[in-house]
Amino acid sequence: MTTHLIPAERLLAALPPSLQLDAARRLAAHEPALRRLLAGLYGGHPGFDAWLGDLMENLGQLYAARPEGLRALDAARAVEPDWFLSQRMLGYCAYVQNFGGDLQGVARQIPHLQAMGVSYLHLLPFLRARAGENDGGFAVASFDEVQPELGSNADLEALTAQLRVAGISLCSDFILNHVADDHVWAQGARAGDAAMRAMFHVFPDRAMPDRYERTLGQVFPQVAPGNFTQVEALDGWVWTTFYPYQWDLNYANPAVFAAMAATLLRLANRGIEVFRLDSTAFLWKREGSNCMNQPEAHQLLQAMRAIVDIVAPGVLLKAEAIVPTRELPAYFGSDQAPECHIAYHSSLMAAGWAAMAEQDAGLLRAVAANTPALPPAASWLSYVRCHDDIGWNVLRAEAGADGQDPNARLARVAQFFAGANGSYARGAAFQSSDPNAAHGSNGMAASLAGLESADTAGERELALRRVLLLHGLALSFGALPVLYMGDELAQTNDYSYTARPQHAMDSRWLQRPRFDRERWAVRHDASTIPGRMYGALRQLILQRRRHDALAAGAPRAVLDAGHPAVLSLARGPQLLVLMNFSGQAHTVALDGDWTCCQDGRILTKETTLEPWAMLWLERPAGQTHTERTA
Repeated sequence: MTTHLIPAERLLAALPPSLQLDAARRLAAHEPALRRLLAGLYGGHPGFDAWLGDLMENLGQLYAARPEGLRALDAARAVEPDWFLSQRMLGYCAYVQNFGGDLQGVARQIPHLQAMGVSYLHLLPFLRARAGENDGGFAVASFDEVQPELGSNADLEALTAQLRVAGISLCSDFILNHVADDHVWAQGARAGDAAMRAMFHVFPDRAMPDRYERTLGQVFPQVAPGNFTQVEALDGWVWTTFYPYQWDLNYANPAVFAAMAATLLRLANRGIEVFRLDSTAFLWKREGSNCMNQPEAHQLLQAMRAIVDIVAPGVLLKAEAIVPTRELPAYFGSDQAPECHIAYHSSLMAAGWAAMAEQDAGLLRAVAANTPALPPAASWLSYVRCHDDIGWNVLRAEAGADGQDPNARLARVAQFFAGANGSYARGAAFQSSDPNAAHGSNGMAASLAGLESADTAGERELALRRVLLLHGLALSFGALPVLYMGDELAQTNDYSYTARPQHAMDSRWLQRPRFDRERWAVRHDASTIPGRMYGALRQLILQRRRHDALAAGAPRAVLDAGHPAVLSLARGPQLLVLMNFSGQAHTVALDGDWTCCQDGRILTKETTLEPWAMLWLERPAGQTHTERTA
């Protein structure tokens, strides 16, 4: 028995002597912050000290179980904690079933990823999901089992090993906020187990839910209105922020935190190197608030980070917090309490599409100017599309800063991408019954950019430029850019979801197609649309790898290009990125000589940007540009 030991000693006692020295160093660096955070969250609970000791002993057991190869990876990354900030980092995001069919099929796709230069693969939910409707796998029934039709735990461990050999880190979703209503905890709660019931927020009647609802928003107002669901077996109402079959976890209960921390580490020991922490903004509930971004939610994430830094420091945590730019830095934490390593820059993504709709880069300039400098060993995540909708409300602050009505402005953008008023875009509105609202927008990048509606060679050319322009923004801004499966082949919308009753009401399935093997087969044929997109994107990726100035942490400044439609970004003194978000050519003045990275041309005094065109310009050695900030 080790219960007489202090908590840190209980962790060390669970380790073999060969691991204790390194563990002691990590504990000295991170255990004080962990203890302080957990005391702040749970110190008032009876038996807190005993609970903390049990937690630390369990962490020690998981530390001891970590495979040798992963411990070696931990040690290497501890020496270079900013390893993921390099301009050579490139992500790729896909559903297992759509990309490879199953985990073994994904392994067979590794050569494709290597050819693209991918070093980070985000596979959307592949753990055993709820039977029936499961929100695309985000209603998890078991965190310890792979979805049977996608493979086994052995297949997962084999895949992570193969990816590591290829220099690719596997990222998995880790759904922190909720579990499926057929998860073992939910089953126990239904059966009358008081400890399992306490893992959730359950209310005997509508009194408290109605009080909370006064200040809560609704994530899916059309298909899942409200935030509470009556469950007869519980004789009460359970908190369900997203769908009735996704039960929110009660993080005010320390047993929930301990169980979820252990769950994450078990997955890390299977070789998962990055965790996309899903729905992080919703973790803590407080009456009278919108129950988003509460201080305790950040304390929970900081405590999870401290645990990772002690047990598996080669692992990265990524915050899926779709919040306005001003709220993003909180997800990195502080020097005293670091939080996530990576945060989605959803404002940048949305502003890029908005600039395309408005043919004005004003929103982009505002978002770029409002983006704070990164703390050490942290990165934004940039992207063009993902499995989810484009949510425009993250831009409300920037959209109203010049006196415009942000609701009306963003509603016009949303309507544009739904194809209104002769727009070239072919997208769909999401979760809104009000045609004048700034509803979310769905669709594949190529369809939203006009490729699907293009009738002529000229229209197809402009659509491809638009897709490439947005990818150039993601690649050059200063972030870890992630490509979405199919965009490298200019895949368009998948309308087959309308024939599937379980998906027909959710237009997000427009952008969840199967990987098009026919397009992939012609990826090297420049006479085809897939070949042109693939070739141009690969060239951009190769150019990015050459320039240290494009690393996530390198300096960035917004310059005045002289045209509202043109975004000019200086990446350090030697690199200039010019992007034309309009259908008209614009001439941009240059201060001296520049070399075009795309074709090697020497440009002096000025250059003309064609419609929807982009240039990456390099200053000859020894010269710098004048930073005229916008």
